[in-house]
Amino acid sequence: MNYLFKALPFLYLAFFNLIQAKVDRPNILFVFTDDHAPHAIGAYNGWLKSVNPTPVIDKLARDGMLFVNSFCTNSICGPSRAVIQTGKHSHKNGFMNNGNTFDWNQQTFPKLLQKAGYQTAIYGKSHLKGKPLGYDDWAVLPGQGLYYNPDMIFPDGKKRVDGYCTDVVTDLAVEWLKEKRSDKQPFMLMVQHKAPHRNWMPALRHLSLYDDVIIPEPPTLFDEWKDNAPGARLQELEIDRHMDLNYDLFVDLTPEFNQPPSQLRQDRSAWHNMKRMSPEQLKAWRAHYAPRDEAFRKAKLSGKDLIRWKFQRYAKNYLRCVKGVDESVDRLQKELTRLGLDQNTIVIYSSDQGFYIGDHGWYDKRWMYEESLKMPLIVKWPGVIKPGSRETELVQNLDYAQTFLEIAGATQPKDMQGLSLVPLMKGEKPKKWRSEIYYHYYEYPSVHMVPRHYGIRTKRHKLMHFYQFKNEWEMYDLNKDPDELSNLYGKKETMKLQNKLKQRLKNLQKSYEDESDMSVREDYIKEFRKKS
Repeated sequence: MNYLFKALPFLYLAFFNLIQAKVDRPNILFVFTDDHAPHAIGAYNGWLKSVNPTPVIDKLARDGMLFVNSFCTNSICGPSRAVIQTGKHSHKNGFMNNGNTFDWNQQTFPKLLQKAGYQTAIYGKSHLKGKPLGYDDWAVLPGQGLYYNPDMIFPDGKKRVDGYCTDVVTDLAVEWLKEKRSDKQPFMLMVQHKAPHRNWMPALRHLSLYDDVIIPEPPTLFDEWKDNAPGARLQELEIDRHMDLNYDLFVDLTPEFNQPPSQLRQDRSAWHNMKRMSPEQLKAWRAHYAPRDEAFRKAKLSGKDLIRWKFQRYAKNYLRCVKGVDESVDRLQKELTRLGLDQNTIVIYSSDQGFYIGDHGWYDKRWMYEESLKMPLIVKWPGVIKPGSRETELVQNLDYAQTFLEIAGATQPKDMQGLSLVPLMKGEKPKKWRSEIYYHYYEYPSVHMVPRHYGIRTKRHKLMHFYQFKNEWEMYDLNKDPDELSNLYGKKETMKLQNKLKQRLKNLQKSYEDESDMSVREDYIKEFRKKS
């Protein structure tokens, strides 16, 4: 009995420390956008830095850590989100392309956070179909969602919410922080914006932003893909041939517009969205674009001059959408400060993949080339991450789930395929960090006609195989050729490296258990390679 009484203070202290540890576990604010290329973030020092597109996100990087070599596993919206939810490659989580339906009954990190005592919420773009599971509260856009007056699916049904989508999603997140958040639990709040996804419709307050600026052109704007495999010449994502003046760039676009699109697989969401605009919104929209459309028609541009004009309008609208996101990050952080949560909340900024902002003459994503393979990742963790850090290890969206779980002190399931980034955030240098990443894109034939391919990227080299077309390969030395203009595959002088990368690629496929269909399609070769 005396022993028990003597032990009581120590038992109480241990119990108190356990409770205190749970109370002090950091909150997580995860801001996730769609198609925000790292080179459209000033802190990444890309060719758009001079435009100062993201002052708030840049400050987040100064206050935290920027991951220089951050990559996706499959550069397309829904699959990237499925990888983050599960910590597993597309072939493991079952969501390989945007036509799939996500199985919400499978293991996801939000469910595991709930079991660990976290309160969870998600607002904005889910793009995984079905009602989100693992969240205490949620409101998500149906499909891609709309920029103006979007419908949103709440637990009690679909409702129209008037306003600009980026603002609407931010409003819901701020309301949750103020009114629905529990003071007795740490939280994980996911704020997932549609912006800057196609059709790049800016908020009314940003329509004139960059009017007095000439956006720098990417050095590869007029790339002719001469040294690529045939797929690069046979895609359907060129600013020149595939970006529609009306439906993509809003020239003369009104709700009454009735001209046919310039291509069969045309995204006409901007036109449909205009039909939902209020009279005041539509009036302000056309007041901005109408005089500029008239000037364009009078100029009668052609050739490279027309491409340059299309690029300027596209890039400005894209960056205007980014501006709304930057303002959202600012507003969310100010709300954390106002509520006294800023010192115990990890703020993470990322996007589902990169994007072509005229790079190689393109828009959209899907390829394993750097512009769409890279995704931004910036993390502020007060008291843990050294401000102004830049991490160069190879990381992927595959790692996010396990990172969230380690932050929460929760068990990381052995069947997850990533690596927790917490050691890197703490400034540690793990001895056994990955030396290469694996990529696999599946959606073909489909929108933009980017062929299926898998590949490996090391810190210096990249090897890609467009396997349905048998022997179509590309290989690059990223140190000497960062724009990937000189295909080294099949060169005698690089054959040793080529064989080594092929073996490492096979090892990765075995390690990640990728047994998806990678067969040659003779019918595709006959149908889609006639031009080559």
